[in-house]
Amino acid sequence: MNQTKQTPQKLPEDHAQKLDQIAAVIAKYEAKSSNLIMILHAAQGIYGYLPYEVQKFIADKMNMSVSEVAGVVSFYSFFSTKPKGKHTILVCMGTACYVRGGKKLVEGIQKHLNVDVEGTTEDGKFTLSRARCIGACGLAPAMMIDDTVYKSVNPNRLESILSKY
Repeated sequence: MNQTKQTPQKLPEDHAQKLDQIAAVIAKYEAKSSNLIMILHAAQGIYGYLPYEVQKFIADKMNMSVSEVAGVVSFYSFFSTKPKGKHTILVCMGTACYVRGGKKLVEGIQKHLNVDVEGTTEDGKFTLSRARCIGACGLAPAMMIDDTVYKSVNPNRLESILSKY
């Protein structure tokens, strides 16, 4: 059997305290496997992301295998196994946005911030992601930073938009 080895991540100082909070959530949901997604959402809210150590903790507390928990985490795009930046940049790649320059927008952000898609800047300020659609087709190309939508964005406007953050 081929087992992948996990590279340990640096854990935050309040790791044990956060695990205690996650344990309380698991107890609240009675450690039922049918509640795993709700538990993972709460755990990500507490911890900020779901590194291997947190997934293993949840699996142990719920009497599940780590592969069961990791399978759910990797299947759903709203779960993250890496720390997110303070601000999330979401570039729309739906048809209207893509045709009107969404790809150039992503490339401009990558170059300006020196970050990969689904990556976080070295200073922890930004995480860059793409979305299939953000529901702003008439504003294409569009992007969101946190909860703010920016319309008709082109690479020339990026610096002024990003400087607000």
